[in-house]
Amino acid sequence: MLIRQSEAVEARAIQIDGAKGVSLRVLVGSADGAPTFAMRHFTVASGGHTPRHSHNYEHEVFILQGSGRLEQDGKGQALKPGDALFVPPNATHQFINTGSEPLKFLCLVPTSFDCGTPTPGS
Repeated sequence: MLIRQSEAVEARAIQIDGAKGVSLRVLVGSADGAPTFAMRHFTVASGGHTPRHSHNYEHEVFILQGSGRLEQDGKGQALKPGDALFVPPNATHQFINTGSEPLKFLCLVPTSFDCGTPTPGS
């Protein structure tokens, strides 16, 4: 069994084209022996955003803090704490912080993408 505090995991800045003010913590992933899913914690600074992108896997997202907008396939949807989202495979999407405090969310993806390297901000 694994139990860890999210704040104890080092946050890594996402520095790729299209990302602004985004950091990532892998809370549970392949390095922990998780065979199928990875749980990632994203923080998007006020005025920040993830890159607009798509990929061939689904992911589930849970908004923890802040306010923002999910742009998906050209349509926008407001986000607030407690919202649970499903982003289907191949949907072009982007998370945008529209508030004055950090936008924080959990994102679950296949473990093969748990490091955030192939498509960070997913």
